[in-house]
Amino acid sequence: MLPSRGTAAALAALGAIVLAACSTQPSPSVNAQSDWPSSVEDATPRPTATAGTPSAAPASELPIAQDPPSLALAPVVGSLRDPISVAATGTGWLLVNERSGRVIAVDPGSRASGVTLDISDSVLGGGEQGLLGLAVHPGWPEEPRAFVHYTDRNGDTVLAEFLGADTGDEPPSLDAGSEAVLLRQDQPFANHNGGQLAFGPDGYLWMGLGDGGSGGDPFGNGQNPEALLGKLLRLDVDAAGDDSADGPPYGIPPDNPFADGDGGAPEVAFYGLRNPWRFSFDRQTSDLWIGDVGQSAYEEVDRVDPAAGLGANFGWNVMEGAHCYRAAECATDGLTAPIAEYGRDLGCAVIGGFVYRGETMPKLRGWYLFSDSCSGLLFGIPSDAIGVIAPRVLLETGERVSAFGEDWAGELYLTSLSSGTLYRIVAADG
Repeated sequence: MLPSRGTAAALAALGAIVLAACSTQPSPSVNAQSDWPSSVEDATPRPTATAGTPSAAPASELPIAQDPPSLALAPVVGSLRDPISVAATGTGWLLVNERSGRVIAVDPGSRASGVTLDISDSVLGGGEQGLLGLAVHPGWPEEPRAFVHYTDRNGDTVLAEFLGADTGDEPPSLDAGSEAVLLRQDQPFANHNGGQLAFGPDGYLWMGLGDGGSGGDPFGNGQNPEALLGKLLRLDVDAAGDDSADGPPYGIPPDNPFADGDGGAPEVAFYGLRNPWRFSFDRQTSDLWIGDVGQSAYEEVDRVDPAAGLGANFGWNVMEGAHCYRAAECATDGLTAPIAEYGRDLGCAVIGGFVYRGETMPKLRGWYLFSDSCSGLLFGIPSDAIGVIAPRVLLETGERVSAFGEDWAGELYLTSLSSGTLYRIVAADG
């Protein structure tokens, strides 16, 4: 299904703006000034060779409806300043990151809100940089720890821990003065920072990092297991870490593919990613879903078992989506194909979402919802799909979608840069 004529025209106009912006950069492959998450345009044709091993369909307790319900967006709270991330606490609050360095707590029922954290003085917020991700400890609020992923004033990545408090009655708070830096990563360019933080069903903290930026992965980070860029990392933040003076202040899960440092960085769980801006775990099947922003022709969604599939290589920059990148032929052995992809007719920067597991829309259960920042289209695919499929367009939002969130009841939300609003995804018929 294609977008309406109005949406297609708007998308074409936006594409022209992106191309014009690219032409002003020092190099045609650098898009440092563009808004994130970016796809750098070029005219390179893409062969249609299909990438390697498809992921297996997950188990599902209930059949998934062939046709999901018609959907709509219900505003929860507005007047947010560049909202780009949504996390949830076990006490019912949603925590929305503003790009400049604030975290706003929102009660989706009462719509009460308050500032949870403000580290604006430490954050370089603009383009693809800023306060990119947040995850609260699974033991929250008894274990009052939260973790944030931000761009520091030098343009580099920081993973830090903050201590907080949450009574459930007042907005949760995080003490800016309690910051403990766990990881720093130099960034060679201003784009492709990744951003997501999430605790997996294994209890470990997962972190997404892009390939370092520019265009085409000029340093080959995606296919280099020794580099942290272009990866999903998996950390044990409940372990003390290495006792040596230069060791990290976290533990390495013993089943990480390079846990002993042989052949790759111990933190690496998955590699071959370009810009995994948003990923999530299916609360029913535990499957990991990754929205990986494409280069110039294809956006992709990956699905993998986060336990059995550890060490999977998603192919960048050998592949873009399920296609060879800048080569007539390419070796796909050992590469994991995406579960879905789409081209420039539907958007230019995928925003990964969640599998719906809530109670209010039974016919939507088991559908993975995601979007695109350029077109604002809300997509869906059944979570038990097999092979590389095309997404279904479920709604034309008219918004610049930046992130999705899931509350503790399994209901889904999204944020918009264009309106500064946190929306709940609801059935169109109420």
